[in-house]
Amino acid sequence: MNSQSKNPFTWIEIYVEYMDRARKFYEKVLQIKMIPMETPGDAGDLEMLSFPWDENGGNISGALCKSETMKPGSNGTIAYFSCEDCAKEAGRVEEAGGQLLQEKMAIGEHGFCSIAMDCEGNTIGFHSAN
Repeated sequence: MNSQSKNPFTWIEIYVEYMDRARKFYEKVLQIKMIPMETPGDAGDLEMLSFPWDENGGNISGALCKSETMKPGSNGTIAYFSCEDCAKEAGRVEEAGGQLLQEKMAIGEHGFCSIAMDCEGNTIGFHSAN
């Protein structure tokens, strides 16, 4: 595989203050079930819930993380979630306790995206081909 075509992403961590509230938000908006994770032995106060992932390596995954040392915020990295139609996920954001920042918009040959703030103050995105 050419190093220019290799996808370098493997894992995303979204930091939260209130794990149960964040779990409910993501499960409702994305229509998924979060997976409890065992944290590394020396992780201290770290609590993690994983997003589902493809066992065959078809996508990357990540987790919600609660920690005293890492905090959520709106001015950091944006994690984009793959969707069939990003308008559907965007339409569930406010009912789940978040704020829609950008409705579905065309991004040229790359499809469509919408942007929201989750219930913890993190900016997240949704992406779809159509």
